[in-house]
Amino acid sequence: MISIVDYGMGNLKSVKKAFEKLGFKAVVTRDRESILDSSGLVLPGVGAFGDCIRNLNEYNLVEVIKSFLKTGKPFLGICLGLQLLFEESEESPGIKGLGVFEGRVKKFSGPYMERLKVPHMGWNQVDFIRQTPFLKGIPQGSWFYFVHSYFPEPKDREIVIGKTTYGLEFTSAIQRENLFACQFHPEKSSSSGLKLLENFALLCGEEKTG
Repeated sequence: MISIVDYGMGNLKSVKKAFEKLGFKAVVTRDRESILDSSGLVLPGVGAFGDCIRNLNEYNLVEVIKSFLKTGKPFLGICLGLQLLFEESEESPGIKGLGVFEGRVKKFSGPYMERLKVPHMGWNQVDFIRQTPFLKGIPQGSWFYFVHSYFPEPKDREIVIGKTTYGLEFTSAIQRENLFACQFHPEKSSSSGLKLLENFALLCGEEKTG
């Protein structure tokens, strides 16, 4: 069973429905044992960085997520779920992120944004740096759906697996071993997004129910 972290906010149901549309079972939960026993874990995200971290701490989910990452089983971070993996964000000064990766989350600002709207909302292309099982069958330069005002800036460039341009070139996907995270919303990204979710479920060892 794939678990979706329930921290009391975000696009939990839409992610669950996307897996179900593909024929895979997924459960929204904050139960420690259920999460650690699951075949794969999804951390989705909509909302503010600081609010999400506070909720994760309130439900004692921070250490659960870190413990799951050590199991070697597949993990998927979506949108804010990507940003939370870093040390801090300009959105919530003084609030520490999960610190899985070194780096910070920055806001779209500066002269390169003069003619562009923030948040970055809508379809945009992702240029994948290398192939990976998470991206099997997804063409280079595929279009995905974005809704965000902030983007990650990893210190370790080796984890960057996808880049997108919106005023500037920013990191739109990262991967390290069992962990894949994306700034875009695969559950809202039509066939390419559903293919990514399917790849994730298959990597978890899940079988379609229908």
